[in-house]
Amino acid sequence: MLIGDFKETYAADEALLRTPTVRVWVGVLVVGLVLFPFVAGDYLVYLADLVGITVISAIGLNLLTGFTGLISLGHAAFMGVGAYTAAGLAARWGLPLWVTLPAAGASAALFGVIVGAPSLRIKGLYLAMATLAAQVIAEFAFVHLEPITGGIRGINVPAPSLLGFELGSDRALYGPIVAVAALGTWFAANLKRSAPGRAFVAVRDRDISAELMGISLFQTKLRAFALGSFYAGVAGALWAYFMKVVTPEHFPLTMSIHYLAVVIVGGLGTVIGSIFGAVFMTLVPEGLRALAGMVRPYYPEAMTVLSPLSDVVFGGLIVGFLLFEPHGLAEVWQRTKRFFRLWPFVH
Repeated sequence: MLIGDFKETYAADEALLRTPTVRVWVGVLVVGLVLFPFVAGDYLVYLADLVGITVISAIGLNLLTGFTGLISLGHAAFMGVGAYTAAGLAARWGLPLWVTLPAAGASAALFGVIVGAPSLRIKGLYLAMATLAAQVIAEFAFVHLEPITGGIRGINVPAPSLLGFELGSDRALYGPIVAVAALGTWFAANLKRSAPGRAFVAVRDRDISAELMGISLFQTKLRAFALGSFYAGVAGALWAYFMKVVTPEHFPLTMSIHYLAVVIVGGLGTVIGSIFGAVFMTLVPEGLRALAGMVRPYYPEAMTVLSPLSDVVFGGLIVGFLLFEPHGLAEVWQRTKRFFRLWPFVH
């Protein structure tokens, strides 16, 4: 049990991993992530890739909505811009992964800045409608800008190359996806404690007071849109490589709602909540499929009945967490840690 919190240096006070126990568990996690593709089956590696991409995109949305309070219903559009950028650069010019990922993030960030420009004058429901309009416009552009996007046929994405190695399988993509997710998590965790990160939170909590304190609302909101969109663009590029084809059907409005569900279930305004939400919401459909498989011998129509329930389950989870655990899985995790930190003197 901890009985004090004493720091002798500024470096110790600013450390992300503050105790030896935390550092040990993080080390165990890193070792587990490194060894995972060597011991897991193909399907588990596929799920791990999907979770990693979801984590990257969810962190971007959490920086925008959870940290800054700017509701976005156009996150799938930002991912689509990044995906089409990476697919075009890889398919038409054969550029490697280390070039296409930043380019995808930059193009999505530019689109995010354009979408976020009205955020100085509108907020709340009106901003949500503006981002929804951006989503609709992006979907229209993905279908009708055939010279760039390939129309409804989409773009076939070649296997990415990195340092001369071709990453053509889910197992080969696992390394870059996990590395980008880890880097994005580390950056977001440090950003939260920096001056720009605190400005995000100040704008979210009380934008008028933040402006009186000298924080530029316009710059802060545009910075949040650019950063959140950059994450989404990088995730979209990895999604393109993961799926090996990019079509307009990959980035509908339902995907934006799905990512909003991820950050709500995981915990708005927390980095670890993005991870918990991504893991939880990615495994929910898999749980429904497993349930259908177990019930199928007794009820052959189980898959037909349970497949449409995924949307119902997502909606129910959003409502349930908003009602009973508005701070999401991150708060459950914090309560669990506090319990064991004080145990056995819980009172």
